[in-house]
Amino acid sequence: MTTTAHLTDLLRALDLTGVFANAVLGGVIARAERFDLVGFVGLAILSGLGGGLIRDTLLQHGTPIALTDYTYLLTAVGGAALVFVLRVEGKLWDRLFPLLDALALGCWAAAGAQKTLALGLGWLPAVLLGVITAVGGGFVRDIVIRRAPRIFGGNTLYATCALVAGGVMAGLERAGHPMAGSISATFVGAALVLLARHRGRQLPTSPGWRPALRRRPPDEP
Repeated sequence: MTTTAHLTDLLRALDLTGVFANAVLGGVIARAERFDLVGFVGLAILSGLGGGLIRDTLLQHGTPIALTDYTYLLTAVGGAALVFVLRVEGKLWDRLFPLLDALALGCWAAAGAQKTLALGLGWLPAVLLGVITAVGGGFVRDIVIRRAPRIFGGNTLYATCALVAGGVMAGLERAGHPMAGSISATFVGAALVLLARHRGRQLPTSPGWRPALRRRPPDEP
């Protein structure tokens, strides 16, 4: 197989890994919300495919791959079915969840940036669409269940890790190492998510600064 073929297979594998991981996370949230089977499947599809659908729509390079390659939809439904049948909870899940979450972000940040670069766009759109691919599904999912998207704050670093991962992908692609870029970006993104979670790192919130109001002298009308 040629290098291009290997890269295409790697990109697809990263994409599908992210789909499954986020579909499982969507199913976990559906169980917490006490949704029925339709709710499980719907939330898993939104969570697993939302970011990729947004990315492919923005790229305007044909029909989004999630609608032409049935493996994507079946992978998302499979993640929902797994969580619907099995109760993913307890100590094992508490240890597995951070790894699954981090892996999903790393995979999608790498895949989104790589696909953008493959279409001839520059490093900035690649980083942007890497972030959108990584967080878009969770963003849509959170809006559907009427809660503030977690990337807006109150959680450890997430979108920031996707931003760094996309930058790694773009940098190594520019250096002529696309395969190494995909692998490195995936592991960098995942490692940063785990490190931020372990240390409780968050972006600072607004300090609440307000401009000082000029006080009028007592005799000023």
